[in-house]
Amino acid sequence: MKKIIASPHAPKAVGPYSQAVADGSTLYLSGQLPIDASTGKMPEGIEAQTRQSLENLGHILREAGYDFSNVVKTTVLLQSIGDFGAMNGVYAEYFTSEMPARVCYQVAALPMGALVEIDAIAVK
Repeated sequence: MKKIIASPHAPKAVGPYSQAVADGSTLYLSGQLPIDASTGKMPEGIEAQTRQSLENLGHILREAGYDFSNVVKTTVLLQSIGDFGAMNGVYAEYFTSEMPARVCYQVAALPMGALVEIDAIAVK
């Protein structure tokens, strides 16, 4: 049965979507921009933005009773593929063993001028 998940510690959805949807043992997390929910602002630079996007995913994972070890797939959207190495360095701090499957794309633009957006699928 489908259940909508929302964490008050992650930014609110800015459109007609949910932060995450749980269905059985699977959790589908929407792409997280690097917005600090407490300030509504984005940090500067790819490392700080990657960290904030992953922190937002972490808030939603915890709200649903999951953690990063439950993540099986991520999608990383980058404004510039030139930021891949720097993003990857921060990403490796959150996924330290049994890494999830991942795709990474350069896109023409991201909402609010963000440098990165990350979504995830987690399974218990």
